[in-house]
Amino acid sequence: MFIDSHCHLNFPDLAGQLESIFANMRDNQVSHALCVSVDLPSFPQVLELAHSHDNLYASVGVHPDYELEVEPTQAELVRLAQHPKVVAIGETGLDYYRLTGNLEWQRERFRTHIRAARECGKPLIIHTRSAAQDTLRIMAEENAGSVGGVMHCFTENLEVANAAIDLGFFISFSGILTFKNATIIKGVAQSIPLDRMLIETDSPYLAPTPHRGKTNQPAYVKHVAEEIARLRNITVDEVGLATTRNFKRLFLNQL
Repeated sequence: MFIDSHCHLNFPDLAGQLESIFANMRDNQVSHALCVSVDLPSFPQVLELAHSHDNLYASVGVHPDYELEVEPTQAELVRLAQHPKVVAIGETGLDYYRLTGNLEWQRERFRTHIRAARECGKPLIIHTRSAAQDTLRIMAEENAGSVGGVMHCFTENLEVANAAIDLGFFISFSGILTFKNATIIKGVAQSIPLDRMLIETDSPYLAPTPHRGKTNQPAYVKHVAEEIARLRNITVDEVGLATTRNFKRLFLNQL
C-alpha cells in the first residue's frame, strides 16, 4: 500500500472528480492522502474533505508564495490545528524563485508557522525553493526539529537533504524524481536512509512519467515509489511499506 503525503484535492482541477480519484487510488493501492492547505480562506474546504473521508487528512498553513494573504497568527494556526484530522502545520517555508525584493515577510511567516507547530505539537510541511540555506537556518534558529516534519517535493542536493535529516525531518519525493534530467534528486533518493523518506504527488501538479504533462492525482504516487525501488534496487513493496510506516510515524504518532 502507498500513501500520498502531499496533494491538493480541493483545487479546481481535482475537486470535481473526487469519485474517480478515489477509485483510481483503490486500483493503485493508495490507501490514504494528506490534503495540504495553502491559504486560510480555502482551509475549510481542505478540512471538509478530510472530515468527510476516513482516508484523508488535512494540514493548515499559508504558502510562502501567497504574498497578499492576511498574515496568519500563531494563535490562529494553533486553534485551527486542534481538529483531529489536521495532522500538520503547513505548507510553509521560503520561496525566492517566484518573488523578489524584500522577502522578510516570508521569513517572519515561516517563523510563525514553526512556533505554532511547536505550540500544538504537530509536524511541519516545508516548501523551499531557491532558498535552502535560509530555510535550514530558520529551522535551526526556531528549533523546528523539536516537532520535525517533511521537506516536501524535494529538489535540492544531498547536502541539504542530510542537513534536514539531521534536524529531524523527512525527505519527500514527488513525480519530479521520475523525470530523466532529475539527476541530483535521483542521487538523493539513492543515498538517504529509507526510513527518512516519504512519497507524494503534489497533485494536481508535477505528474510523474508516464503521465507527465497531464493533471496529477494521488493514484500516480505509485510511480514515484517505483522509481525509488528502481534506483535502490529493492522491491516496490519495500518502498510502499517503508514510506507508509514513515507517514504514520510522522503524522499519526504510530510507531
